[in-house]
Amino acid sequence: MHGDLTPGQSLTLRGLASEYGVSMTPAREAVRRLVAEGALKLSQAGRITTPELSNDRLEELAALRALLEPELGARALPRAHSVLIDRMEDLNLRIDKIVANGEANAYIKANLEFHRALYLRAQAPAMLALAEAVWLQMGPTMRALYARLQRPSASMNHRKVISALRAGDEASLRLSLREDVTAGLRILTQ
Repeated sequence: MHGDLTPGQSLTLRGLASEYGVSMTPAREAVRRLVAEGALKLSQAGRITTPELSNDRLEELAALRALLEPELGARALPRAHSVLIDRMEDLNLRIDKIVANGEANAYIKANLEFHRALYLRAQAPAMLALAEAVWLQMGPTMRALYARLQRPSASMNHRKVISALRAGDEASLRLSLREDVTAGLRILTQ
């Protein structure tokens, strides 16, 4: 989810078990679950890899985000207090610095933290789980993208999200979140 792995990266159960300090059984179960969620691929020969997403698959996942995330934002709006909005503003400033430093993985983590901070307020755990499943599938591809992407500042859409939250404007919030997702899709499929 955080882009720690590259698209098509090979993994082993033994390596995963060692890296996370667990036995083979929990590593195997985690891999099975991640395969079921589309975050990993398991070949007939038992080879474990991260997915390499085609443009069609990226478009599908972005369309899911464009459906889910504006709804999560709208559900969070009545519970979006000033402390949360200030935190999101701070996160967006941190994102600006991360982008200026060219730190791809840190960008992905901070961007997800920005979105997740808002969506947790929606109190819609099933919707959030679906959004996180999509993020999980896109993580390695997002890393590959942001590793080569040079943006001078964080997304203007994040600033629009913050403004809509401050104004209590649901329509603008939905639009800003949808634009944020679709802008990312345009970058990914170029």
